[in-house]
Amino acid sequence: MIPNWLHWLSIASLLVAFACASIIAADERTHPQKMWIMNVVWPVTALFGSVFAVWGYYRYGRLAAQDGVEDHTAATPYPAMVGKGSSHCGSGCTLGDICAEWLAFSLPVIATWFGWHTLFETKMFAVWVLDYLFAFGFGIAFQYFTIKPMRDVTAWQGLIAAVKADTLSLTAWQIGMYGFMAVAHFWIFAALLGTELKTNTVEFWFMMQIAMLFGFATSYPVNWWLIRIGVKEKM
Repeated sequence: MIPNWLHWLSIASLLVAFACASIIAADERTHPQKMWIMNVVWPVTALFGSVFAVWGYYRYGRLAAQDGVEDHTAATPYPAMVGKGSSHCGSGCTLGDICAEWLAFSLPVIATWFGWHTLFETKMFAVWVLDYLFAFGFGIAFQYFTIKPMRDVTAWQGLIAAVKADTLSLTAWQIGMYGFMAVAHFWIFAALLGTELKTNTVEFWFMMQIAMLFGFATSYPVNWWLIRIGVKEKM
């Protein structure tokens, strides 16, 4: 049911993304970021951003390395700064979505806890609830480890600030991701290909890569505004 070209394109896209993440991670060993959480953000961003993430890392990410420029925010154009902030948010979402999707696939009963067969006929919608909870948890943690050292606040103040900073941008990201995955699930695979988009297939994760790019696009203007008004830190 799935065309061979789509199957091999999915494999190729995933392999290139893993290679890009490995390239960044290897470079960070000798050029670690000033903010340690960014050592996680950049390779995770490459899992969906692929070669674009590698370009962004070497063009702007390296500026914030410990051996980079002293004031990397002054050397980073505002649009690129927003892109880094969006990637920071998106990397938490990405890790959360990966964990939630595999957990719900391995233990389908978990989907019933979030409304499958009661609130939702389609399992995907119940898993989306789990996706959001995991993404929110990872996203808030990523923001916390950014805000607390930069603002020198207490743990509680850092947590509150992280919630304020990431809730809107994270939600905007998930909306973009959900929107494309709905198109992929119901139209591309169900209607056009006559098959189911399953978590344990390379096609699913290729679609998720594209969905994350949509998430980046929908969260970008939100991050632009949040950074502009000082709710999120300049990166």
